[in-house]
Amino acid sequence: MVNDTISDMLTRLRNANLAKHQIVEVPSTKMTRNIAIILLEEGFIQNFEEIGEAFNTQLLISLKYKGKHRNPVITALRRISKPGLRIYANKKELPRVLGGLGVAVISTSQGVMTDTKARQNGLGGEILCYIW
Repeated sequence: MVNDTISDMLTRLRNANLAKHQIVEVPSTKMTRNIAIILLEEGFIQNFEEIGEAFNTQLLISLKYKGKHRNPVITALRRISKPGLRIYANKKELPRVLGGLGVAVISTSQGVMTDTKARQNGLGGEILCYIW
């Protein structure tokens, strides 16, 4: 049983990226599914699908690489808000990752979204992670 499913997901993605795996398997929760949707929309992964029975579902995430040397599209993943120390930001304090090149994943009252979407909607929330 994993307490922090977001950190577990990010660690699995990071390890699979470094080992240049094509597919990584992550336990499926609402939060990991929403983060996978954001990764797909932002172009960090190729695709994902949900497999398994009712209580044991997994996300199969297809990683994306570029060039003939298969350099990973995801350069880094960093967990910001942790179970021991939650980090929140209002709409004026939302971070820009690498001057807009990266993405901050924010959990708002209207769901999980990127920092740019939260800024457009005038929302703040919990800063889950940075991806670039």
